Amino acid sequence: MLFFLPFFKSKNANFVAEMKKVGLFIDTWYPMVDGVIKVVDNYARRLMQYCDVVVFCPETRGYRKEDDAAHPYEVVRCSSIPLIGNDYDIPTPALDPVFEARILKSGIDLVHIHSPFTLGLSGVLYAKIRHLPVVATLHSQYRQDFEKPLKIKGAVDLAMGGVMRVFNACDECWAVNAGIKDLYENEYGLTAPCKVRLNATDHVPVADPARAAAIVNETYGIPAEATVFLFVGRINFIKNIDFTVRALARAKEMGLKNFRMLFVGKGQDEEKLAALVQEVGLQDEVVLCGLVSDREMLQNLYSRAKLFLFPSLYDANSLVQIEAACQGTPTVFLEGAKTAATVTPGVNAYVSQPGEDNYARMIMDILSDPAGYERVSAAARSDLYLNWDDVVKEVYADYCTFTAK
Repeated sequence: MLFFLPFFKSKNANFVAEMKKVGLFIDTWYPMVDGVIKVVDNYARRLMQYCDVVVFCPETRGYRKEDDAAHPYEVVRCSSIPLIGNDYDIPTPALDPVFEARILKSGIDLVHIHSPFTLGLSGVLYAKIRHLPVVATLHSQYRQDFEKPLKIKGAVDLAMGGVMRVFNACDECWAVNAGIKDLYENEYGLTAPCKVRLNATDHVPVADPARAAAIVNETYGIPAEATVFLFVGRINFIKNIDFTVRALARAKEMGLKNFRMLFVGKGQDEEKLAALVQEVGLQDEVVLCGLVSDREMLQNLYSRAKLFLFPSLYDANSLVQIEAACQGTPTVFLEGAKTAATVTPGVNAYVSQPGEDNYARMIMDILSDPAGYERVSAAARSDLYLNWDDVVKEVYADYCTFTAK
């Protein structure tokens, strides 16, 4: 199917007079939880204020039809194949004639893809066949995804060629920050029109931080006077969470006392993380909280934390850093992280030079400057906190520009 994409040009789209129904295509879905799923869910919920929405996604492990029915928008799933040794499944829409028939009967006016693989490709091909406008959001650094399993540069280049043919067949691409836009245009070979469309959050600042802290302390057995650091996300070493553990071990050696590091989430490296915690002697300081899906509890966790430790070089623009900023909790990034492209170091976030010692020293320096921390905390909330209501209003306005062409 990829072979035919170069022959489809953006000018083929018939721009409709009115945007009545949008199709969102994503290669994974609930009960799996990740940042892209949360983005699409928030898009879909809020777009329902303006038009009808259909989410096209795969049958993921553990899903139940009754859960799909609880959404305020329509969910259409295709068959999938479990990917052994990974959290994700491989969608197989081309092998699911019932799914393909439902796309054909969907009546959507615009396709918005959130991944370039099997379901995203299905969305693009449907849009081109029906001459509909198609938008893509650039959520990930795909070359990193390919380099680990494929190893050989030629194989990585071949895989990237397939990804970019999908994106370059779109009428417009939306990068999640300026760093990702630059990466795609100058390194990945993006030729489709591209602009920045920032992510947001559905979190709100907690009304009573003292009560939020008490709830977290009681739930996880944390002393009231302890300094809390936090990570929320997939427990996968690709996000550099092993780096976090080793950096905190160094900080402890440097004199850091009475702290707790909370890891919130599930993933394929939970056992490896627990073993590393034991190895470096942080079993008294690290709490593995598991998956927390309750939004109020997550808001309490972010509010209780002094710092959000996020040294990931993998993420493009993670929602968790916005969720942290909502509570005035600054993030500590690593130099070179694309996901830090929206922040100003030392003003509304912190960016450490590479290396565990540097990261540990930055944590120590932050804690030794309470006045400076308060300034950064306030700026994190004022500068970086965006809510989905405002963002999706702009998204729908962008969709409607296609109707006017």
